[in-house]
Amino acid sequence: MFRKRMVTPAAVAAFAAVAMTLTACGATTTGAAPAASSGAPAPSTAAPAGGSGVALKAPAQGLKVVPGTAQQNNAPSTTGDLADPAGQQTTRAGRAWTELAAAKAGGLDPVVVNGAGFTLYRFDKDTPDPSASHCTGDCAVTWPPVVLDPHGKLFLDGVDMKKVGAIRRDDGSIQLTIGGWPVYRFSKDLEPGQTNGQGVGGTWFGVTPDGGKAGSAGTGTGAGTGGGADAGTGTGGPAAAPATNAPATNAVLFDDKDFADNGSQGVSGSGCQNVPRPGVASSLQTDGPLKLWSQPGCTGDSKVVSGSVPDLASIGFDDRTASIRFS
Repeated sequence: MFRKRMVTPAAVAAFAAVAMTLTACGATTTGAAPAASSGAPAPSTAAPAGGSGVALKAPAQGLKVVPGTAQQNNAPSTTGDLADPAGQQTTRAGRAWTELAAAKAGGLDPVVVNGAGFTLYRFDKDTPDPSASHCTGDCAVTWPPVVLDPHGKLFLDGVDMKKVGAIRRDDGSIQLTIGGWPVYRFSKDLEPGQTNGQGVGGTWFGVTPDGGKAGSAGTGTGAGTGGGADAGTGTGGPAAAPATNAPATNAVLFDDKDFADNGSQGVSGSGCQNVPRPGVASSLQTDGPLKLWSQPGCTGDSKVVSGSVPDLASIGFDDRTASIRFS
């Protein structure tokens, strides 16, 4: 379902140097060592209005950064990312370690996954500079933040430590960032390698090893800026994604028409993909042509679409989609 990419020997030396900086909390972080003081006042650490969390100079005091995967480093299978595959990290054992690894999941390559192989995401309504999360309350239940205990271990495989930082959330937990963007799991990814969160609400995308948006739907300056809300709030909706000549590799199915996110689900990959919740979609957001089917396994009635469809009833496919063929 996915593949891991190994860090190079040269990166190991870099980890040792960067790890020396992981000893204090305070100013905004990029994950890199701070510059020498020039006597100028320190920048403000406050999150933007409406945001959550204060950026830290380092992920956490005492945090240990370890090159390679958790498995390669014999991390206990009853702790960290493996202790709670659902990603909630509500126990201390679950926050003991986490892994950030460059991998392939669904049609996303590269995308960052955790130690259990679950896709990690970023949210367009967050801010990278200063790093701040705008996903709280019900949103943080649907999209669990990737957090660590202050003395936990961070395993990195194919992710540059200089791109990794953290914020302290309002509840006191420490959430990791990549390229300044806070990172999350998606509660509706139920198996390793799934990417059901890709494109949800027009604001959620898999995160790349440098903090960018994974997948073609996440590229370009216009993606995710249409005012869509996150899946935890259930208000608003994104503008339709422009169609391209290239076949689509992912799609977001909304329970209501006009991309209103009162319930949505993502589907990605190649070939035939079954929809997690069949027979409920009333609008479709995608970036290229694909074929809708009324039965699982790409059987039954079908309809070819060239791009996003704000009202599936207009093509006779309201509440009928059970599978999608992407190629």
